[in-house]
Amino acid sequence: MGRARYIRNRLILMVFVLFGVTVVVFGMVHFLPGDPAAILLGDRGTVQNIANLREQLGLNRPLPEQYWLFVSGLVRGQMGTSLTFKQPVSDMVLTRVPISVGLAVYAMALAAGITLLFGLAAAVNKGRWVDQVIRVVFLFILTMPNFWFGILLILLLSLALKWFPVAGFGATLQEHIWYLFLPALTLALQLAAVLIRNLRSQVILTMRSDFVRTAHAKGLPDRFVLIQHVLRNALLSTVTLFGLQFGFLVGGTLVIETVFAIPGMGQLLFTSITSRDYPVVQAITVVSAVLVIIVNLVVDLSYSFLDPRVTYD
Repeated sequence: MGRARYIRNRLILMVFVLFGVTVVVFGMVHFLPGDPAAILLGDRGTVQNIANLREQLGLNRPLPEQYWLFVSGLVRGQMGTSLTFKQPVSDMVLTRVPISVGLAVYAMALAAGITLLFGLAAAVNKGRWVDQVIRVVFLFILTMPNFWFGILLILLLSLALKWFPVAGFGATLQEHIWYLFLPALTLALQLAAVLIRNLRSQVILTMRSDFVRTAHAKGLPDRFVLIQHVLRNALLSTVTLFGLQFGFLVGGTLVIETVFAIPGMGQLLFTSITSRDYPVVQAITVVSAVLVIIVNLVVDLSYSFLDPRVTYD
């Protein structure tokens, strides 16, 4: 009952969070400088043509009315029509969501493996050269912007060594996995750079606990103690940080998609921002916010599986 009540309360809170997101997104998009009607018409933008297009697009309506139409459309699954492409926004965005989500999940899986491998290696070898090398390398990765780091990987692994494709998405599932590996690795390494520092410190702290010394005194193998006792308790804070970093991962995904020419939400968002396509920008932002909220809920629910002492009462 505690978990069901917790989920219900989180879903109610999610509604208020999404309301705040829609208000912020609507306000930021509409108060940006420039007239979308004038941008769309370009050289044909006479005063009369601009006025007619503004009336046709509903841009002359009061902002509260435009906001109500925006929110009510989201509730019905109707996100309006793209000002640039003249297509339903829902079709344009929802067909690209699986690509962006797939890239994010791919990056999360790689980041989890990298974090466990190097985080444990750094903690077990605390103060030794292995620990120092891991910390320096991932600190260097953390300081670089993800788009620049992605370009470096393209130059090294794609153009110089020719191990991976430079850009694109592929046609089959196998090609999707192959083409997305490099952009996913770009995101995963930067995410792991944050998580490794946390996991290392938590593992070192947990290894000093009384229950770990007791496990060693019982004669349990070191590897068993490390995995079953130390890692399971040390992961709680790392999982929390993992969920908090997902929002930055989604933002990074949108940028990396442009660098690697991946036909996901990021490439569409970049095109829509430059052309002032309000409905598309709003829809992508709201969808991204929903993904972040859902992942944070899943992360919170995972605590009880990592530590049975965690309850939701």
